[in-house]
Amino acid sequence: MSRSNSYFNGIEQTDIQRAFMKHRHQVFDNVLDLVGKTPLIKINKIASKYKGNFYAKVESFNPGQSSKDRIALYIIEQAEKEGILKPGDTIIETTSGNTGFSIAMVSIIKGYDCILAVSSKSSADKIDMLKTMGAKVYVCPAHVSADDPRSYYQVAKRLHEDMKGSVYINQYFNQLNIDAHYASTGPEIWKQTEGKITHLVACSGTGGTISGTAKYLKEQNPNIKIIGVDAFGSVLKKYHETREFDEKEIYPYRIEGLGKNLIPAATDFDVIDKFVKVTDEDSAHMARAIAKTEGLFVGYTSGAAMQAIIQLGDDNEFGENDNIVIIFPDHGSRYMSKVYSDKWMNEQGFFDSVHEASAQKIQYIK
Repeated sequence: MSRSNSYFNGIEQTDIQRAFMKHRHQVFDNVLDLVGKTPLIKINKIASKYKGNFYAKVESFNPGQSSKDRIALYIIEQAEKEGILKPGDTIIETTSGNTGFSIAMVSIIKGYDCILAVSSKSSADKIDMLKTMGAKVYVCPAHVSADDPRSYYQVAKRLHEDMKGSVYINQYFNQLNIDAHYASTGPEIWKQTEGKITHLVACSGTGGTISGTAKYLKEQNPNIKIIGVDAFGSVLKKYHETREFDEKEIYPYRIEGLGKNLIPAATDFDVIDKFVKVTDEDSAHMARAIAKTEGLFVGYTSGAAMQAIIQLGDDNEFGENDNIVIIFPDHGSRYMSKVYSDKWMNEQGFFDSVHEASAQKIQYIK
């Protein structure tokens, strides 16, 4: 033991420093240094019968396991630079879960308090994660109008108005939501595809991801086709086509973080070429199918994005030499009580005899 201590005590401090600097690129000051630069992964099996080359931009490789890390860090740092956010302030936000987690993570590192108004549609996994990250959480009813005082939009706004020293991120109406993806996601995809991308397919909720990414890509090549994914029960597709807000389009649906019952200012409809609508059930089964075919454990909205690819492929949208990038926004671990729960799938009526049989892989030995 004494020889071992003597050996290590004898190492020159400069040698330790030299070794550290040699591997400096592998050492990070905190988790925020890992935001962005997510991989592009080829989809090999699930869309193999369709023309084109398919690649997933897998945002679960962010430290907070979703694309929302990008906007949380970007918006908060811009607020700091402009003097809007000061030490000791509280950050307030409306979220379906992922943005809240990312804001809570950034708040921990930067020393802010965090309060989140969350839709009751969010999975129990997401809500538990938010509390674990130190956020104070208000769970608000999902199926009420945006101007209802109980809605998570109004609750967040009211909390901000009542609390001195608070900053409301307001992702649905914040131009910085778009700017964050214009500055990061768009350039990354352009570089990763060596400028050969022909289509971008992305889910639209707040619209920041698709709008900012599309804006950058269209500036590089205006012929790139941008396809948004919307949910049945949401107003986005019809608004894109008619520029009219139709309340008759609104009805309850299950997918989190996709579609809206209002028109977010963070959606630039002019850079989106068209929308495709997908169902709750198809998207849930598709998320499971991605895990089983590609080995990628992805979230509900990733299933929705891939389902849109299948529908577009069936309509012969893609050519043999097309390069299609699909944004997979988050990780499957946030949906263990939902799409990856056989009990939940059964309760929604999503299991028919074929799906149910394929799902039963567990055998209990007595």
